[in-house]
Amino acid sequence: MEPYILYYWPTIQGRGEFVRLALEEAGVPYRDVARGTKQGMAQLEAALDFAGEPQAAFAPPVLRAGELLIGQTTNILLFLGARHGLAPRSEKGRLWCNQLQLTIADIVAEAHDSHHPISVNSYYEEQKKEARARSRYFRAERIPKFLGYFENVLQANPARGNFAVGAKLTYVDLSLFQLVEGLRYAFPKTMMQLAPQWPRLTALCDMVRERPNIAAYLRSKRRIPFNEDGIFRRYPELEKN
Repeated sequence: MEPYILYYWPTIQGRGEFVRLALEEAGVPYRDVARGTKQGMAQLEAALDFAGEPQAAFAPPVLRAGELLIGQTTNILLFLGARHGLAPRSEKGRLWCNQLQLTIADIVAEAHDSHHPISVNSYYEEQKKEARARSRYFRAERIPKFLGYFENVLQANPARGNFAVGAKLTYVDLSLFQLVEGLRYAFPKTMMQLAPQWPRLTALCDMVRERPNIAAYLRSKRRIPFNEDGIFRRYPELEKN
């Protein structure tokens, strides 16, 4: 098949990583065009430019599939899930996956706002006081609320196995893995303290990490390390009360 083209920033995992994990698990060819080339960055900018694309995306990630240009992480995963067996065949199952992915997007946005609570156009150092207050609330209230919800989703799934939806892996399981990994990076002490509350979620993450395609990807240079330019950032002062 013609390789997919992924447009995303070249030095961070960010929201693009949720798409990368789905592509890697599916084992389909894709090109992460902005990685290391000026031409790739120009192509990324073109995908966001209405002068060149009548349906330009607001922001990356963007996925090109033939003539389709698809923006928004959840929208891209809805497309890939149906095309590559990473979502149920039934409408009910696909909608449930989409709903869970939208909920994941909510906590990802809150994780970002824990270090940039005032403005994305200002440096972290310009809003450290507000970030400490926001992170205190995020750690104490929001992480337990969201991850507790996902633990209940796993427990309530009537199918066998430890999956979020149905009896086989979906893109939601991959995204939950990325969410937990990101939170472990950003708030290691908090996540270690709270981990006993989520045994099913922990088991799911261990399972995803050991899947052959994902394990190979995590060992490869294609996996960009977490860093302090992405969504999940480790600032030790944000774990102090």
